[in-house]
Amino acid sequence: MIQKIINIAIKSLVMLVMAVVITACGQTVNESANPFVTVENGHFVKDGKPYYYVGTNFWYGAILGSEGQGGDRERLAKELDLLKSQGIDNLRILVGSDGERGVKTKVEPTLQIAPGVYNDTILAGLDYLLQEMGKRDMVAVLYLNNSWEWSGGYGFYLEQAGAGKQPRPDDVGYPAFMNAMAQYATNEKAHELFYDYVRFIIGRTNQYTGKAYKDDPAIMSWQIGNEPRAFSKEALPAFEKWIAEAAKLIRELDPNHLVSIGSEGAWGCEGDFDCWGRITADENIGYANIHLWPYNWGWAKADSLIENLPRAKTNTKEYIDRHLDICAKIKKPLVMEEFGYPRDGFQFALGTPTQGRDGFYEYVFSLVADNAESGGYFAGCNFWGWGGLARPQHEQWQVGDDYTGDPAQEAQGLNSVFANDSTTLQVIRSQVDRMSRLTK
Repeated sequence: MIQKIINIAIKSLVMLVMAVVITACGQTVNESANPFVTVENGHFVKDGKPYYYVGTNFWYGAILGSEGQGGDRERLAKELDLLKSQGIDNLRILVGSDGERGVKTKVEPTLQIAPGVYNDTILAGLDYLLQEMGKRDMVAVLYLNNSWEWSGGYGFYLEQAGAGKQPRPDDVGYPAFMNAMAQYATNEKAHELFYDYVRFIIGRTNQYTGKAYKDDPAIMSWQIGNEPRAFSKEALPAFEKWIAEAAKLIRELDPNHLVSIGSEGAWGCEGDFDCWGRITADENIGYANIHLWPYNWGWAKADSLIENLPRAKTNTKEYIDRHLDICAKIKKPLVMEEFGYPRDGFQFALGTPTQGRDGFYEYVFSLVADNAESGGYFAGCNFWGWGGLARPQHEQWQVGDDYTGDPAQEAQGLNSVFANDSTTLQVIRSQVDRMSRLTK
């Protein structure tokens, strides 16, 4: 009888231990099987492994996925396959353009025609894009707003909030445009219209996969905007408040995905590194972004791009290092999600040389990889931008032309990486191979 009691006790104990082990293992499996990109101890994790990447800007992806104007699903499939074959699996994409059509230097077709009025073909295009990216184990960073004119953004929301017709840089120049856009930081009606849009997009369910966007691992991050700025020092406090509100809303709507800002860094904060540090440190922001444009920022000149490359490199390293110092304090990974360098001689046409660009890309990539390999916070980069199989017809984009990496306000081909830019692709491939070793 005593032996029987002992046997029962032992059996019960074994079953209890097994249950504990199974539960623990189940938790481990579930944790490692998290399908979303996350941040742990200041570093990205994907599929239970460290995630370091080389990505690109593919702003027109949702338009290509459409069956309406501008749609080309055959090209989309070819572009995604080509990118994947190069080891590029992270694409930064515009959710959609805003406002009226037929406006020179603005992306067409638009998604948000008026507040709450949407172009269903573009929504379907975004659905289709995410489905195709999911099939290829690629992830998207989706930006929801834009401080610049080429997709509506700030100017659209100001007009709809009753601030009157907003100027465009091609009419009045960029100083006057930026002065007008400084209104956005304090215009709460414009913010509310934007928040309505955010609620609509993040609340969407993909018509092809049946997945709610918030449950789709093909999305890495929701991004508040493309290069959101205050556009004046006086507007910085209001700008910081808006960024915090937008981040909180996105996080509440979707607790699964990372939230990012889309910032250029201090350059987008009126030169204020402390401002950038504060908005990036916000508890709802998952990781840090910076952009880098040597030509746009006056570090390299159109007639001496190769000669100016050493200065561009020096300024680039200084700019990156100051932001990395902040990331080390707030313990968040850094992604340089936009950087570009014009083709040699400031040319645009396919096949023109890219010696300066290749040199700049190679240098930027080395800074990313060197820091990542030493355990730093530099985790990835998205070059600007992917032109792929496009064949530009005009220097100024026109309706019916192929979409390139250069939006409608820029010379077509200037900053695009095309499928036949073999030397640039070799530089990119080398960086992909180096970064991929960090994920093992």
